[in-house]
Amino acid sequence: MHIAIQGFEGSFHQIAAQNYFGKQTTIEACASFSELVRKVKNAEAGVDAGIMAIENSIAGSILPNYSLLKNSGLHIVGELYLQINQNLMVLPGQTINDIREVHSHPMALLQCMDFLAQYPHIKLVETEDTALSAKHVSDKN
Repeated sequence: MHIAIQGFEGSFHQIAAQNYFGKQTTIEACASFSELVRKVKNAEAGVDAGIMAIENSIAGSILPNYSLLKNSGLHIVGELYLQINQNLMVLPGQTINDIREVHSHPMALLQCMDFLAQYPHIKLVETEDTALSAKHVSDKN
């Protein structure tokens, strides 16, 4: 199966796709849920299906994704519950006091808001993808 996901290598959507469709699943990374819906609807790049989060037990329903599904004519054919464990990652040798910014997807920031509120000195920066943000921090040191 060739499955479209919102996110990139290492994302929770990749884990969900491989848990649902199998480890041999080929991933089509999409920068947004809109891109994912378009690729599934038009079978772009050989995409067979897509994985899309629509509920979050901490942050609630992901209403924009419900709208995307409704307007696309696509249908939900299954569901998967995935335990999400967020981690605050830093470069080697850094501590929480060294962190000036946290870059992550808005939903991940919402999921971690209680923890992050304890550190008002940290600026929260919304990005298109949590896994891609981690890769960027690692690559740019």
